[in-house]
Amino acid sequence: MSNPPDDRTFWESEAQNWIAWARTPDHDDYWDYAPRFLDDIVPPEPGSILEIGCGEGRVTRDLRARGHDVISLDGAPSLIRAASEADPGRRTYVLGDAARLPFADAGFTCVVAYNALMDMDDMPGSVREAARVLQTDGSLCICVTHPMADAGRFESREADARFVIERSYLDPEVFDESFERAGLRIRFRGWTFSLQTYSEALEQAGFVIERIREPRQTIEAVREDPAEARWRRLANFLFIRARKL
Repeated sequence: MSNPPDDRTFWESEAQNWIAWARTPDHDDYWDYAPRFLDDIVPPEPGSILEIGCGEGRVTRDLRARGHDVISLDGAPSLIRAASEADPGRRTYVLGDAARLPFADAGFTCVVAYNALMDMDDMPGSVREAARVLQTDGSLCICVTHPMADAGRFESREADARFVIERSYLDPEVFDESFERAGLRIRFRGWTFSLQTYSEALEQAGFVIERIREPRQTIEAVREDPAEARWRRLANFLFIRARKL
């Protein structure tokens, strides 16, 4: 396995591209999937939440709209600055490393990592730190690219296109790919992990998995773009809620 990518340096270099990508309405999958993550995975009772890998802040803003008290952390200075500017009056955006959290033990009822763990330099270390700062019975709420979707690709955008896996699903690899859509461009780089790798990280940190969801693409998205029906055959994302014992 090659050396891990430097997550914080990489996302600082992509910060302006990510801000434009994430803040363009209906531009990416967040708009289709995040509401279900917030409904099905995040405990509904207002609590003290830490979001790790907050990026430009859209998950934090949506959590706050649901009544949660949120502190947010990211490793890219430009993203922390953008998140703060979009959420004026709040001094709760922190620059830091998810594997070395600058918070005391047992200070939060919930940690949220939305499409962040697969991009972190030390995924198991970040899970251990999430456990450290959580209260007993606290929840770690995770969304990641589905490990099977990471392992292969559809041969085309047709609704009935074949999905082909050409490499090992079980071995971690670096993912590095650029995307362009509607005049916006973004490069994603991180790790591909199997479900077992995520499960072992949770187990070793003292978590028990209490909920897993493999959401299909929405019917509304398929009506707008019939090719999205391929993501009703294979999950694009994996949702997990784990409880600290």
